[in-house]
Amino acid sequence: MKTKFDVKITEKDLFQFNMEQAYKGSQGILSILFFILLCAAAVMGFMRGQIFYSVLYIIVGIIVMVYVPLSLKGRVKTVIRTNKVFSEPLHFEIDEKVIKVSQGEETAELPWNQVYKVTGNKKRILIFSNRRNAYILPEEQLGEEFSKVKEIATEVVEKYRLKIK
Repeated sequence: MKTKFDVKITEKDLFQFNMEQAYKGSQGILSILFFILLCAAAVMGFMRGQIFYSVLYIIVGIIVMVYVPLSLKGRVKTVIRTNKVFSEPLHFEIDEKVIKVSQGEETAELPWNQVYKVTGNKKRILIFSNRRNAYILPEEQLGEEFSKVKEIATEVVEKYRLKIK
């Protein structure tokens, strides 16, 4: 089986990918834990009658929770504007042996046996070439090819590297 399609990564696609990666990583987990700790401190402060400190804890907690998404949003906007890779669509050719990606004169191949992992849900498939970098394949752009990519990945990727819902 072979499939061909084009993907143009949008700001929304890249932001969702980065948010998912951030909150699965240590920065996201620590920010959530810190927010919970600040909320608990605020509740304790209110119970003791320390309203000023409680309000301060709440404000700092909100800043902590808003910082990661806002900083990622800014980075994504900059990357989309300045990185040539995101200005034009990527052309994919996927079969049971290799993932071929091209853009203009540039071409790259990633054999399936070198894929780090494949994750997917009903909105997108992520094919990771390493722990941090992935090809983002949004369902809305792939259409009918989306199920073909899922099928190929399910056939060729080892089960422990495959997390497709």
